[in-house]
Amino acid sequence: MVQEHQSDVTFRDEDLDGLRKQMLSFARLQLSDEHLAEDAVQEALAGALKNASSFSRQSTLKTWVFSILKRKIADILRGQYREPVREACKDCATDDDEPFDDRGHWQAGATPRRWGDTHALTDNTEFWQVFDTCLEALPAEQARVFMMREYIELDSAEICASLELTTSNLHVLLHRARLRLRECLANNWFQ
Repeated sequence: MVQEHQSDVTFRDEDLDGLRKQMLSFARLQLSDEHLAEDAVQEALAGALKNASSFSRQSTLKTWVFSILKRKIADILRGQYREPVREACKDCATDDDEPFDDRGHWQAGATPRRWGDTHALTDNTEFWQVFDTCLEALPAEQARVFMMREYIELDSAEICASLELTTSNLHVLLHRARLRLRECLANNWFQ
């Protein structure tokens, strides 16, 4: 067991092992490089242990450590702007199962039903497990840009520069990711 005496924060080995696995999975998705992902996770965990006294318990330990990891990943991605790695945008082609008609209206039977008050879900651990499962089911490119935008909070220009995407391609990927997440959540949580 690792314990930081200054702030009375305890990092148990079994907690860190589970957290490290989640962090590595997230970092791999974002960086598409095993070594960079491992480095980012190690730096984030080392930073968390080094700065344990700054953990104010206003969030969970997982949230706090993931925020450190997000900053590490964002720094790595921003550093790659000079040498972006181009990945084929397989999901940018027109999709036949698009839920909209030619005028942009919902196809018959494709209109999603209302979810009601979703604010209560932010504290529901089971909901976030279902959300994570839905996110993992997305095509890799969609999941990657969704997480870069919504979780790491990079802006469109940063994502486009990092992945050499046009703004249009980025918007298509984000749109499809959100549609698939909505469908997955509707089928697996809101039913």
